[in-house]
Amino acid sequence: MTEKPERMTEKPQANYDVIVIGGGSAGLSGAVMLGRSRRSVLVIDGGRPRNAPAAGVHGFLTRDGLPPAELVAIGRDEAQRYGARILDDEVIGVGGDVDSGFVVTTVGGVRAEARRLLVTTGLVDELPDIPGLAERWGKDLLHCPYCHGWEVRDQAIGILGVNAMSLHQAQMFRQLSADIVVFLNDELRPTDDERTQLTARGIRLVEGKVAAVRSDSDAIAGVVLADGTFVARQALTVTPRFVARAAFLEDLGLQSVPHPMGVGDYIPADESGVTAIPGVWAAGNVSNLMAQVGAAAAAGAMAGAHINGDLIAAETRAAVAELSSSVS
Repeated sequence: MTEKPERMTEKPQANYDVIVIGGGSAGLSGAVMLGRSRRSVLVIDGGRPRNAPAAGVHGFLTRDGLPPAELVAIGRDEAQRYGARILDDEVIGVGGDVDSGFVVTTVGGVRAEARRLLVTTGLVDELPDIPGLAERWGKDLLHCPYCHGWEVRDQAIGILGVNAMSLHQAQMFRQLSADIVVFLNDELRPTDDERTQLTARGIRLVEGKVAAVRSDSDAIAGVVLADGTFVARQALTVTPRFVARAAFLEDLGLQSVPHPMGVGDYIPADESGVTAIPGVWAAGNVSNLMAQVGAAAAAGAMAGAHINGDLIAAETRAAVAELSSSVS
């Protein structure tokens, strides 16, 4: 492959085989797979990656520790190498169907058409409304032990109680540090068995409502309770509410729904990315709220391959119909 990567310097062409909405690891991976199958692809990216506050991507083989923006830049170059065009814009509407084609409109006034859609817009992390909390997100306020737990190993870690997942978090982070405190926050009511399990592993439970998170010198210092008690901590974890970025799909009749685990809203899709709307696939965090970067990339590649297969099937049917018509 010797073609020079194409940079989007003007409005895109009107028609594509596939429009990928979202330019993170899932979307770019799907674009690469489709581009390598010689499909015309437009990737539209709104530029609001979920992992932007993080210093590095972890748990992704060969890319561990790479800053998220660098990972996207590498992915863009690879997708463009195979002919994909990338547009920095935000999708505000999607219409049409698999028979007549889909029409995508953007904030910037672009109107583009495609035979198939791949939605990879990710999700938004909704944090509890606790003063001082949001400022530390992606730094020393974490949610996933596999994404960033190693970086806070052996530190004094606090678990902010928000739902049943918080107790699961406590057990997971206990693998990384012997100093774990769970702030029940008037939200958690552990059963006797759960208390026994946590106590047996040396995890301390602190009663009382969390009033604020205190920081000092650009680092978490600890947690302030409603009664004024201060508990020193070096890092905190919390389970956000995960909300898929999918409002623009509502005109297609595709809406996000509550996740069975009660952790937020998502777009249901099967293992290949197929959604309830024919011709529309979804991959990454928009359809799998728990997916890490590597899993999202794999899902995007899988969806891209299945979209190509679906297009081949449609083209074959059309060719057979044309042949039959010419013979009769």
